[in-house]
Amino acid sequence: MPVHVPEQRSPAEPPPSPTLPHLVRAWAESTPDAPALVAGDVRWTYAELDDAVRRAAGALGELGLGAGSRVGLLGTNTASWLAAAVGAMWAGGRVDAFNTWVKAWDLEHLLETSACEVLVVTGRVRGSDMLSAVRELVPEVSSGAPGAWSSARFPALRHVVVLGGHPETPSGAHSFDDLLAAATPVGPGTDLARPEQPAYVMYTSGSTSRPKAVPLCQRDLLVNGFHIGERMGLGSSDRVWLGSPLFWSFGGANALPATWTHGACLVLPEQFSAAESAELLAREEVTAAYLLPGIIDALAGFGEQVRAARSLRTGLTIGRPEEVARAVDELDVPGICNIYGATETYGNCCVTHHDTPLDVRLSTQGPPLPGVEVRVVDAAGTVLDAGELGELQVRGRVTPGYLGDDEANAKAFTDDGWYRTGDRLRVRPDGAVEFGARLTDMIKTSGINVAPAEVESYLAGHPDVVEVAVVGAPHRVRGEVVMAFVVLRDDAGADGEALRAYCKDGIAGFKVPWEVVVTEELPRTATGKLTRRTLVETAAERVGAL
Repeated sequence: MPVHVPEQRSPAEPPPSPTLPHLVRAWAESTPDAPALVAGDVRWTYAELDDAVRRAAGALGELGLGAGSRVGLLGTNTASWLAAAVGAMWAGGRVDAFNTWVKAWDLEHLLETSACEVLVVTGRVRGSDMLSAVRELVPEVSSGAPGAWSSARFPALRHVVVLGGHPETPSGAHSFDDLLAAATPVGPGTDLARPEQPAYVMYTSGSTSRPKAVPLCQRDLLVNGFHIGERMGLGSSDRVWLGSPLFWSFGGANALPATWTHGACLVLPEQFSAAESAELLAREEVTAAYLLPGIIDALAGFGEQVRAARSLRTGLTIGRPEEVARAVDELDVPGICNIYGATETYGNCCVTHHDTPLDVRLSTQGPPLPGVEVRVVDAAGTVLDAGELGELQVRGRVTPGYLGDDEANAKAFTDDGWYRTGDRLRVRPDGAVEFGARLTDMIKTSGINVAPAEVESYLAGHPDVVEVAVVGAPHRVRGEVVMAFVVLRDDAGADGEALRAYCKDGIAGFKVPWEVVVTEELPRTATGKLTRRTLVETAAERVGAL
């Protein structure tokens, strides 16, 4: 029998709204003047948020967006990102959330996988020209008027919409601001979003060489987010700070629904800066914070300023006990919650209660959320008793399956519907899960999953590279960093630094190796099998010596 973890408390019921657009509209009707969003210069009440969403739905509808349509959204944490996302959902579309570290090599895969009809993209991120990749992949966007071109490479793509303006906006692209200014907000009650349909598709690295497309459905998104907020102790007066991107499940599928299902206010820096965020936490009297070990470490340098925000009382983070403890000791977040989950489980499936004794919150990731079951199995698939280490499997609120990837689905899900996490945990007698280790070779750097095979695939495309292997190495702040080992051709002109620069130019920044080590050969067993363990040990020594 599976391990059914007892829920010790009787949680409140989630709001009845079936979808995210419906939820926003419901708050706009019941508490129109309540604060919903602080993002840069934007301060929206729920009524103003609802108006922006319905205006965006009208603008996107005029581009032909309707039930079953797909929108690729590539942008930073802005009010425009949220208006475009929820507006697209209102119009009946799903939102494929793309990360802003992409280069053309990454974006090509995302556009092919999503088959999006509309790409909404910010002009610049951290000084990088995001439109350069679009112009490279979709040269047609620079010819003709908006809507008058078609893409040879991506036949579904019909429109490119630019957020925030750009001096070199292609002639065939729309301005989001101009579309909104000309649009008429759609009427209340006209939304086409459905509870069983995907709200988002989020992309996560796995054992395959390219990211997998993970659909997350509307009603499950709200219910799971609500229960996460309950574990944090959120209420309508809370102000929730998110330093991570909305395009991660930690943001768009966790912080966003956790906040808005409680009628609370989401506080967003466009991009994380420790100095600016410390000031923002205090100025906005933030009560709950979404943290990660790297964010905690950065904010600790401004600990006195953060601690001055007396309102800060709860939040979420992951990490080793000493990393979680830093949120309490150095940032004065007494009700910090420890979590476990994955994109496939709507961001989190296990969360500690904010008022559970601290020693339990430091050492465990809490019991499953209501509606979620967990079990632990051995290598043969036999269900283990409480206290025994094995692979954790999850059932209940999980993704309905990767899009267009039957092979990945067969590996990730059992015949009876359990999601194989690939992580080694135990379930304690009190029902809390306790992390042991990762069973796969996945690298988790600063909270982001990186598939070694994906980085290997890119490096293997360099003409000087004969063989390549990528592993993770422990790092004090980032958790792990990416390390690459390569064998070069005899006449190679490249070295390790040149190959690292090649990665910087071509793939997302979080995938770029900390170091590319040139070696004469990769370690193998007598039968020729690569011995990754040897590389892991070497990588750990090199990172530790830096």
